[in-house]
Amino acid sequence: MATGRTHRPATRSRGIPEATVARLPLYLRALTALSERSVPTVSSEELAAAAGVNSAKLRKDFSYLGSYGTRGVGYDVEYLVYQISRELGLTQDWPVVIVGIGNLGAALANYGGFASRGFRVAALIDADPSMAGKPVAGIPVQHTDDLEMIIEENGVSIGVIATPAGAAQQVCDRLVAAGVTSILNFAPTVLSVPDGVDVRKVDLSIELQILAFHEQRKAGEETPGEGGADTTPPAAPPAAAVRRRGEGTEPGPDGDVPAVMPA
Repeated sequence: MATGRTHRPATRSRGIPEATVARLPLYLRALTALSERSVPTVSSEELAAAAGVNSAKLRKDFSYLGSYGTRGVGYDVEYLVYQISRELGLTQDWPVVIVGIGNLGAALANYGGFASRGFRVAALIDADPSMAGKPVAGIPVQHTDDLEMIIEENGVSIGVIATPAGAAQQVCDRLVAAGVTSILNFAPTVLSVPDGVDVRKVDLSIELQILAFHEQRKAGEETPGEGGADTTPPAAPPAAAVRRRGEGTEPGPDGDVPAVMPA
């Protein structure tokens, strides 16, 4: 199977840790909000609070970019916006295809944040013949038969999969064979890809299950049994329920908890 184009982020060659790369979009979002309010400079403490990290971690992250701020003044907002955008590759246009134009795919097509963040939805693709030609977010849907041609004509290296789980791997294989080297996967399944292809998995059900875990723990801490905490282990759920809960909850290929789309 061909691995396609070799668009590799500059951050890897410069040795920026993946954890830092994952936080750069958080900083960029906070900085963009400051820029829109015409705020010229920001301290590490203020920016860290806006991004939801601690200031020591922020300063360490920015040191990988060669940006250390000015003592007593802070960081120049506009320069940091440019610097982080450049590191993330957002100073160029990235054509994206979305495969699977059901409710989720249509919602993603209508998401206005792509264009403002350097991504252009080049094509919408679906396997349903009745969808062909129908406009979604002003873009006519094209059939999956033309997937390879669409990718080649638009120079696409980023694909978004919003298909049912059963179709996701086949779509992934076709995307990769056509030259796509980065995939954002919304399908509730783990994709197998060759070396050189990056996959980010977004699974809202997993995020909700994690929140449910924390809610259950908080409820247990707030209502201990008489005479102290209840140490009786909970009854085991039926095996079928365990299987249902576990479906689609495997970690992504990099072992990270799946990311959630930025607001």
